[in-house]
Amino acid sequence: MTDLFFRAIVPDEVDDFFASLAIAFSDPRPDAEEVETDKKVIEVDRTFAAFDGDRIVGCAGVYSQRMVVAGGARVPTAGVTMVGVLPTHRRRGILRELMGMMLDQAAERGEPMASLFASQGAIYGRFGFGHAAHHLEFDVALDHLTWADASEPIGRIVLHPRREALPIMRRIYDRAIEGRPGALEVDDRWMDVGFWESKKDDERVFYAVHEDDAGTPDAFAMYGIKHEWPRGLPSSEAKVKRFVATTPESHVAMWRYVCSIDLMARVKADLRPVDEPLQWLVEEPRALRPLLEDGLFLRPVDVAAAWSARGYIGSGSLVIEVDDAFRPEAAGTFALEVTDGVGVCTRTDRTPDLRCTTNAVGSTYVGGVTWTTLAGANRVHELTPGALARADGLFRSDRAPWPVFYF
Repeated sequence: MTDLFFRAIVPDEVDDFFASLAIAFSDPRPDAEEVETDKKVIEVDRTFAAFDGDRIVGCAGVYSQRMVVAGGARVPTAGVTMVGVLPTHRRRGILRELMGMMLDQAAERGEPMASLFASQGAIYGRFGFGHAAHHLEFDVALDHLTWADASEPIGRIVLHPRREALPIMRRIYDRAIEGRPGALEVDDRWMDVGFWESKKDDERVFYAVHEDDAGTPDAFAMYGIKHEWPRGLPSSEAKVKRFVATTPESHVAMWRYVCSIDLMARVKADLRPVDEPLQWLVEEPRALRPLLEDGLFLRPVDVAAAWSARGYIGSGSLVIEVDDAFRPEAAGTFALEVTDGVGVCTRTDRTPDLRCTTNAVGSTYVGGVTWTTLAGANRVHELTPGALARADGLFRSDRAPWPVFYF
């Protein structure tokens, strides 16, 4: 790598950065509109590049985030994103160098965790990330859909123009993520960036808000319509882009609404939590045509700080040896002491009860998988009999992790 150098970009290099990132993802040029919206959230001092001369040949960036964890705390998290290397410069250690820079910066800023959504999950295991949360996709066949409860939904649905909808949606979103592990905070910038809507194909975005009987907004759905009229017959598709509800009643009402739009043959929705109640709202679950997908990946930057930040169930103690091949300075043996759901974690020289890698720490952090399950996959090793059961009990989450949106 003697001919390459690495650094954070400067503001004048943002357009060049996005141009190189587009090429890394096999697109000759970036979409100008998407670039303008992405500029609203990019953090230049957290956006790194590999340079070959004056050309950007590798890209990676971080969003400063806060993630909800068990117990309700909001943990500072380095959201890794915009990762790509030009096809002319593969297999030269560029991603490894960029990942090290991002994680070192996260450590300097006191962020205990790093997160990402992977274009290919196999890429990130070697950097210590573990798969932390599945999500569901639905492709609802409306001609086979029958509601299990025949009662009429309460409240009403109101369609708003985008400008009016966004502040309402922001308030609903902030209420909905309370207590949902893996959920990410948003601010007004994030409510306005391009991933909240798509202008590709022939889709138009609608903003539907549910109000309860008192007129209080408590759920929203963003959806687009893809029009299909084979041989003159309506067979269109409603694509649900975002769906957030704060109460069981609003959740039911919003699903009933999006599945009853005229001229639709199917409803598609992705990034739904694995505990999505829709699966129990219908008489024929197969009509939902669910697909389980990998989702959020996590890794600890500071194990002791990460485990001290989240909540637990009950009381107990564990000593866990954590190996970190990519960042050896972060490895060690850690004592976790939990009293009435509050944990304190410190480094220790005590004999460990469990042994694992940072990948397992990330996978279990928001409760998406148990320690026992990972032990069955040879990802965790029990050194003290009963330690797996203790870990499962302490780390258990009553709600499935759900990040709510991609970044």
